[in-house]
Amino acid sequence: MAKGKSTSAAKGSSTKRQKKVLRENVKGISKGAIRRLARRGGVKRISGEVYEEVRKTLKGFVEAVVRDATAYTEHSKRKTVTALDVVNALRKRGKTIYGY
Repeated sequence: MAKGKSTSAAKGSSTKRQKKVLRENVKGISKGAIRRLARRGGVKRISGEVYEEVRKTLKGFVEAVVRDATAYTEHSKRKTVTALDVVNALRKRGKTIYGY
């Protein structure tokens, strides 16, 4: 037996991988990150209620871009989403980026 290999009995060959359920990932966008984005946009003071609203808006935008990118991927009969799919999805939304 080669180094790093193991028998199928030791690994449990009949077990399937489980997908991790992702919940409340939008909470990962911290208050400081939102504040830095606002500063870049020229905002001086931020109200406390703004943070949750920004998280909701950002989540909606990212979901829409991912939906469009996966539509491009499925149309080209691939299983992997490429950077070009994301660029095209952003271009469809009117947010053209260069360099990809």
